[in-house]
Amino acid sequence: MSETVNQELLIEAEEFDDYGGWVLDSQFDHEMGSPYLLAHGYGRPVADATTSVRINESGSYDVWVRAKDWVPSHHPGRFELCIGTQRLDHEFGANGQDWSWERAGAVDLEAGSLSVTLHDLTGFDARCDAIYLSSNGALPIDGTGPESRAWRRRLRGIPDEPPTESPYDVVFIGGGVTGSVGALAAARLGLRVAVVQNRPVLGGNASIEIGIGPRGEKGSLVAEAIARKPDGDLQVGQLLAAEPNATIYLHHQVFDLEMNGRVVESIDAREARSGKEIRIVASQFVDCTGTAILGVLADVPTMFGVESSAEFGESLAPEERLDQHHGHTVFFRTRMADAPVDFPEVPWAIEVAKDFADLGGQAIEPGKDNGDGPVVGDFRPPADDNFANLARRLTHYWEYGQWCDPYTEGEHIRDHLLRAVYGTMANVKAMEPAQWANLEFDWVAHVAGQGEFRRYIGDHILTETDIREHVAFGDVVVQNSGAFCLHHPIHEDYDFRLKSWTWDTRDDEPFDVPFRCLYAADFDNVMMAGKHISVTHVAGSVTKFMGNGAQHAIATAAAAVLCNKYAVTPRRIHDQHLPELQALIADIRGG
Repeated sequence: MSETVNQELLIEAEEFDDYGGWVLDSQFDHEMGSPYLLAHGYGRPVADATTSVRINESGSYDVWVRAKDWVPSHHPGRFELCIGTQRLDHEFGANGQDWSWERAGAVDLEAGSLSVTLHDLTGFDARCDAIYLSSNGALPIDGTGPESRAWRRRLRGIPDEPPTESPYDVVFIGGGVTGSVGALAAARLGLRVAVVQNRPVLGGNASIEIGIGPRGEKGSLVAEAIARKPDGDLQVGQLLAAEPNATIYLHHQVFDLEMNGRVVESIDAREARSGKEIRIVASQFVDCTGTAILGVLADVPTMFGVESSAEFGESLAPEERLDQHHGHTVFFRTRMADAPVDFPEVPWAIEVAKDFADLGGQAIEPGKDNGDGPVVGDFRPPADDNFANLARRLTHYWEYGQWCDPYTEGEHIRDHLLRAVYGTMANVKAMEPAQWANLEFDWVAHVAGQGEFRRYIGDHILTETDIREHVAFGDVVVQNSGAFCLHHPIHEDYDFRLKSWTWDTRDDEPFDVPFRCLYAADFDNVMMAGKHISVTHVAGSVTKFMGNGAQHAIATAAAAVLCNKYAVTPRRIHDQHLPELQALIADIRGG
């Protein structure tokens, strides 16, 4: 239970006792400063979130709430606050401001315990970060910088220096399919392994939060890991939990690292709900985040954007370099209720959706995306237009953020896509009210399927030509498969839809990935697996598939065994122990 300290009390929304219908949203901690509670009701107000706090000294307390007006011209996400029996006469999320502290006056409070309640008014993604009470005239500190972080630590009783966990042989940062499979392989090889995942579940884009079906090269270990339980969750979590050498840190966001020259000695991670921080020491680190987080934190050179055709001689690359990337996607599904269902007026969403009236491209269930959906009139393609019909069903045609910074504008990207989806629902129901009277949302993800971020630079950069010509690499460690999958923004009328899409199956044969693409050139103990390995944008459009990334991770797990065995860097493994590495990987894949 939170309690006042020196006449101050910080109540972090993520620490509420009962979230009610609100959900914990921690994915934008880096960019806005904290996890928060989100009233994600698809247009229906959600149940109250409640908690209890203790006031140690009676008095008059100024009340501040950190909230966001996420569509400032319309204020779609609004909520009220109750402290004890007092409902404050203030609607939060309606001040036209991005994340900021809103003052809501003062309340007289008696010493003792009292309840605090968040009351949603709209069901359209109101958000509350924290509540601050002060009777000594002190003001809350805003922002994401060191001063704000230190202020929150002080009021929550969190030490400035994170305690150090027992050392590991290897740490996989990122618990998507890639990182969790790599951690499983490393644990079964006898290493002391940790996987650090910034979500409450494993699986990343394949998880029950998002639900894409993994594509690319698989094999027995990957197939075992990505098998789904009855609730749709991946099996890999229980497989890792059964491994005595493996430790899973769920809902932990890596926010800092300690370097000694070119060696990463430790990483610092923050747990979403409690805010508690830990320091994790290891001999080897494997970045499987898809965001190249260690490279970003260490400020080493990375690749970003779309290379020109002249840079690497790629036929699918554009003539001029483009400062864009694959965007993010919000997944959803609809259903027909037993009776008519109203949907609120959403002019703020129709601003984005315009007249779009096609709810195709649904996630039918975890692992099954690209489902059909309601469509109205002119948005239904002719029966003989195979490409248009395919495009209508493809989940990833809902995509936005190609020119945004995915590190600092992730919340904006997600919110823009929510507006597109909500506005399209409103259009479908308004244009054909009789046919779609019973239509409602079954589920709308609040976590976007991640697109493209920065990519590491290794000792080799894999290109389209390498893949298309099946270049024989002496240091091949895994094979990948699949088509070049390039997303071309944007639709001429709707900025949340792709303009076109390239699906080039080449000769449809697997291709080799060299080990030099799986360790970072500017670190001595960092390897990488997944969409941010050392590849061009075009090559990355096929190596990015989750099954392929899992193969990278298996190779890095084997390399970590040898790095620890010989006390050498991944580059030295390449130069001096490559046959042993290749043999070990072959044993794993054959098992």
